[in-house]
Amino acid sequence: MAKERLIVVLGDRRYAVDRDWAKLPAGQSFGFLSDVAVDSDGHVHVGQRSDPPMLVFDARGQLVRTWGEGEIADVHGVSATPDGRVLVVDRDAHQVLIHTTQGTRQLMLGRRHEPSFQAPFNHPTSAVVASDGDIYVADGYGNSVVHRFGADGRLKHTWGGRGTGPGEFTTPHAVWIDKRNRVLVGDRENNRVQIFDRDGNYLTEWHDFYHPMAIYGDDRGMIYVTDQIPRISMLNLDGELIGRARGTLNGAHGMSGDAAGNFYLSELPPEKITKLTLLR
Repeated sequence: MAKERLIVVLGDRRYAVDRDWAKLPAGQSFGFLSDVAVDSDGHVHVGQRSDPPMLVFDARGQLVRTWGEGEIADVHGVSATPDGRVLVVDRDAHQVLIHTTQGTRQLMLGRRHEPSFQAPFNHPTSAVVASDGDIYVADGYGNSVVHRFGADGRLKHTWGGRGTGPGEFTTPHAVWIDKRNRVLVGDRENNRVQIFDRDGNYLTEWHDFYHPMAIYGDDRGMIYVTDQIPRISMLNLDGELIGRARGTLNGAHGMSGDAAGNFYLSELPPEKITKLTLLR
């Protein structure tokens, strides 16, 4: 008997839910799926907390290559840049690793296996590159700060600290740069997304989330936040809630999207890469 197709809606768009999109070779299974990022060629990079740590799938969900074995200890965050780079946050090795889409390492931030309290890094969580090349890193488990690096890897600025007030964090778990060139930080245990300017100055915050996990922005300027309800919230740049859906069984630890408007979710146990296919 064929599976019944599930449909979800976010704002003015409807999506078909495919919870078995990514295909592994016979006899293989996923490890803990941390995050997912779509590169400039439309390939989907999946980070898992087992070997090989990075899995790359084509648009049909077929595995095309793996990379990072013996070089990445504990994938937590993954993001991709328009110029063909992939950032991997190696959480328990206390580094951010920058690679080509083929897996060739180009730059390392932080000293490997040398955690530092309040300095880069102490179990970081997420990293993203701004349009000018600056790199923003949420240093979220051991520290409660955000770091800004230049494109050359030089530390420019750190802000934050433990607490619940404006500009303070309790587990900054995700970071994103939106269309207004603002820094959005998923402040997980404070159940909010805080918004800063590029220099780390507090602007505002959005509430009505339960432990926000991932933040993603599409080409239209819409912002998507996954949380542990589990659900996906769609907001405009003013923080107005436009739509909500439950795209996964047990919550998405990571989220990304492609040029066609489809979404990919790295799902917590059971480990799956769920695709939300945009319906025309």
